[in-house]
Amino acid sequence: MPDVYVFPGGAVAEEDHHIEVQTELCWPVANSGADPEGRTRLGTGLRVAALRELFEEANILLAYTNEQRMLAIEESALSRFKSHRQTFHKQQGSMEQLLREERLVLATDQLYYFSHWITPEVSPKRYDTHFFLAPGPAKQEAAYDQIETSDGIWIGAGQALERHEAGSFDLAFPTIYQLRELAAFTSVAEALATAGQQYVQTHRPVIVKEGGESQIVLPGEKAQS
Repeated sequence: MPDVYVFPGGAVAEEDHHIEVQTELCWPVANSGADPEGRTRLGTGLRVAALRELFEEANILLAYTNEQRMLAIEESALSRFKSHRQTFHKQQGSMEQLLREERLVLATDQLYYFSHWITPEVSPKRYDTHFFLAPGPAKQEAAYDQIETSDGIWIGAGQALERHEAGSFDLAFPTIYQLRELAAFTSVAEALATAGQQYVQTHRPVIVKEGGESQIVLPGEKAQS
């Protein structure tokens, strides 16, 4: 999706499955009302893929130290973690190597299942995508990678939607709907509490034609004329 703002993410890799079945590398994930079928249970690779891509694309690593505290990257460690990230981009390093060298456990339990989207059947490329919310860790600075992403921004959900409506902030179709949901919350705690219990339905948009132009809509919605 070039030239639009989206959340960090990417495809599940074989290593993600491998890491998730190693109990010393991933924090246990409890069942929740958001995902009673276990769509995002450890072993699917989804949670490690989300954490890996978050680190690669946004420079945020959600992990616990040996003291079972959230990782805070001190100034003395910045160059070391920058080097880890660079090896990821060169496809020379691995998340497992990083975790073992730094003695970390991925905070897979800090991912709150939030949304599930599947692209229309007629799309040339199909995606089955799961989205999570997570509390941001202290003493870590987000930074886009300038490789897979060309820009990055911290912005409130309501402000992003306002700028999109004004035509100055292009958004992907699923991102618009997720921002609308997020804008209804008054705090991070409220958003996480809801995400932990509210069942995540699968959204399957369709492509329709209106006035000779193709539009993406959710079933039951009307295309814009």
